[in-house]
Amino acid sequence: MENSSDILKQVRRIEIKTRGLSNDVFAGKYHSAFKGRGMAFSEVREYRIGDDVRDIDWNVTARSRNPHIKIYEEERELTMMLLVDVSGSRMFGTTSKLKKNMITEIAAVLAFSAAQNNDKVGCIFFSDRVEKFIPPKKGKAHVLMIIKELISFKPESNGTNLSEGLRYLTNILKKRSTAFILSDFMDTEEGKARFEDAMKIASGKHDLVGIRIYDRREEALPNVGAIRMKDAETGEEVWVDTASRVVRNAYARHWEQTNALIDTSLKRCRVDSVMIATGEDYVSSLIQLFKRR
Repeated sequence: MENSSDILKQVRRIEIKTRGLSNDVFAGKYHSAFKGRGMAFSEVREYRIGDDVRDIDWNVTARSRNPHIKIYEEERELTMMLLVDVSGSRMFGTTSKLKKNMITEIAAVLAFSAAQNNDKVGCIFFSDRVEKFIPPKKGKAHVLMIIKELISFKPESNGTNLSEGLRYLTNILKKRSTAFILSDFMDTEEGKARFEDAMKIASGKHDLVGIRIYDRREEALPNVGAIRMKDAETGEEVWVDTASRVVRNAYARHWEQTNALIDTSLKRCRVDSVMIATGEDYVSSLIQLFKRR
């Protein structure tokens, strides 16, 4: 069990690393990729020849008996939401980092980038339910609090239901936000991504970006003989003969099919995404994602 001193040391290490990346690498790219896209009401003024009649404010026009129009300006301030998968599978990793470690670092980079742009940052932790909601706020202190929660949070459930997090986002935030979903997206059954319906609705209201964290050992099994494997979410254990070529091929084929299914679902929902492996340098992957937008 980590004590508060250990957690604070981790927060400090992550702050030093990720704030530097945000300042040196991502600041400009984040701003250009996720700049304000909405239009906010600014003022009302009298109608002038050439103005768009669709902008007429009929209430003010009726009261003043002179045509007036609504003036809008681009919203510069953004709200960033981090949808963080805290299910049991995040504790998997065969390199120097678990999925959880990668999610924490990437979330911290994004949060500091948003804070540097003077944007609000909020967070939704989800498993097969919404575990915690941190309302969007500005400032470094708020970002550090989110990082501390990313490190120390203990979910009540190990399961995964991405739809729960997406529905909560849709219901809780009335204003459009940029929402990063940090997950392995392993929420499929019977050839279908269970999250697709909820994601379509959420993507119609918010700018969604998927950051898919995975481990290379999920792609292919090594030949190491008979091993016992445990499902981190259900607790189910099975013995697997990795010496069998048939078993290894079936494992790899299942990964390919699941990966293709998730990728297709994200594209149907018009959600930009990137895949990042545990232990991988995520900087170049995030930069490429930003450049595509």
